[in-house]
Amino acid sequence: MDTRGRSRADLALPNPQEQAGVPEIELLEVSPRENTPRQKSASGPPRQTWSSLLKKELEFLGVTQILIGLLCLCFGTIVYSVLDTSKFDKEVFSSFNAGYPFWGAVLFVVSGVLSVLSEREKAMYLARGRLGANTLSSIAAATGIILLVHNLRNSSACIDHCESLGDSDDCLVASFTIEIVAMMLFLTILGFCTTVSLTIYGIGEECKGKKLPDDRLYEELNIYSPIYSELEDKGEPSHVDS
Repeated sequence: MDTRGRSRADLALPNPQEQAGVPEIELLEVSPRENTPRQKSASGPPRQTWSSLLKKELEFLGVTQILIGLLCLCFGTIVYSVLDTSKFDKEVFSSFNAGYPFWGAVLFVVSGVLSVLSEREKAMYLARGRLGANTLSSIAAATGIILLVHNLRNSSACIDHCESLGDSDDCLVASFTIEIVAMMLFLTILGFCTTVSLTIYGIGEECKGKKLPDDRLYEELNIYSPIYSELEDKGEPSHVDS
């Protein structure tokens, strides 16, 4: 009787609590794998770099360049339309005689237009044109800063000289020139910072474009590596069984 009771106990139906415990163990094993991507995605937002900030504000910087060029062109037009520069000392209008308010303004406007177009159309030739135009504009802005600072020194010396002579007309013209040149100098410094920033950004984009095929290769390897690992894991039990 004891042997029959034991055999019946062995053939008894399985305990549902024991079966319910098995999936719980599997869930505990799977849950860390499922939580790892969530933990990574729940981490803080990506940190903004200087290049990403410039990329967002590329069109705004292009519009800024256009406005700087137009203002410099307006100042140059005002000086030549109001004053007869041939009647005064050439050193007072040295930057205007060099033509900086005109060729500097043209380069700023061209750079700004290319920056806006390259941001809207996303074309490679526009991006390279923007890089070349900003490079020329940064050189022109540096040259303009030197010319304008030299013009300010000459105008200040002219004011001291005309005050000693009591010539009020020359002093008025020199003071007017100083105000115009000072505003142009501020705009040129702002344009120089803008063009240099866009030039560095363009060079960085060119370097990233050359490294893009290698990055795509690494991305493909990262995509296929889990598949290879799963195939290897499935192949190991088959060797063990054999």
